Amino acid sequence: MGKMTVVTGAAGFIGRNTVAELNRRGNTDLLLVDDLGTGEKWQNLNGLRYEDLIPVNEFFDRIHGVGEEELPEIDGIVHLGACSATTEKDADYLLTNNYGYTRTLCNWAQEHGARFVYASSAATYGDGSLGYDDDDSVTPKLEPLNMYGYSKHMFDLWALKNGFFANGHPIAGVKYFNVYGPYEDHKDDMRSVVHKSFGQIGDGDGKVKLFKSHRPEYKDGEQMRDFVYVKDAVDVTLWLLENPQIGGVFNCGTGISRTWNDLVTAVYAASGKKPNIEYIDMPETLREKYQYYTEAKPDKLRAAGYTKPFTTLEDGIHDYVKGYLEPRAEKLKG
Repeated sequence: MGKMTVVTGAAGFIGRNTVAELNRRGNTDLLLVDDLGTGEKWQNLNGLRYEDLIPVNEFFDRIHGVGEEELPEIDGIVHLGACSATTEKDADYLLTNNYGYTRTLCNWAQEHGARFVYASSAATYGDGSLGYDDDDSVTPKLEPLNMYGYSKHMFDLWALKNGFFANGHPIAGVKYFNVYGPYEDHKDDMRSVVHKSFGQIGDGDGKVKLFKSHRPEYKDGEQMRDFVYVKDAVDVTLWLLENPQIGGVFNCGTGISRTWNDLVTAVYAASGKKPNIEYIDMPETLREKYQYYTEAKPDKLRAAGYTKPFTTLEDGIHDYVKGYLEPRAEKLKG
């Protein structure tokens, strides 16, 4: 057994896919960290190969030398464990889970010479009025629209202030845009619209509901996002893990913004059905915190050396529907 790679949030959406890809590349010397709770998230672990799985508190105890169990030798940490609910209102909870937790792991990794790659978020960009440029000069000017985005932004700011992106042992952050794909079933209301649409198409009248636009410059369903297939998100993450000389926070998006109508139409196409979309009012609580347009600027990632093309929306949705959603639906019926 060699040095371990730690993946936090390992039973979560991007975490599960990251572990599966590490396995595919032949790496099973993995220490997985996650709190499984009483839900069905544990099912995401089926088929994965790893050395050990421990809850968050035990991981922190081992980091701080509490108890008899010691940590194995670690050469890298992929930190994906956090509260990912953009609607979470408990600011103190977000402060602890998304900022404090990350800061502790970063400091430990720096002290022990381990590569540290962490999840930031496109939510840090707020309303997009400053664009979607991941250059360090822009980061301090950003104003997220919700506490989730701010909790991610806090760590980006802290890392930048303390020189962790440019020191002799740099860290790397990933600003994920709208990621969709297999193993997001447990995320409840935070599931992608691809997953939700597929379920709506299969139920009742087969009608998919999208939010109306409450801004005159956007027609209903024409609000735009940079949709990223999870396989691409994982590839970017592991590329950064495998290139420890590269530091900075990087956008993870296709660089091409598409509409919600485009997305839902692609789900219908993959399902072999004609589009039937209904537009509903957006809840008042979301209207002032809603991003009408996001589009990753990929220049920094490309300049760092990442050359792999991103999956198109139609290809990603077809792969997801045919390779995961439809087989899973059939299995649940049986």
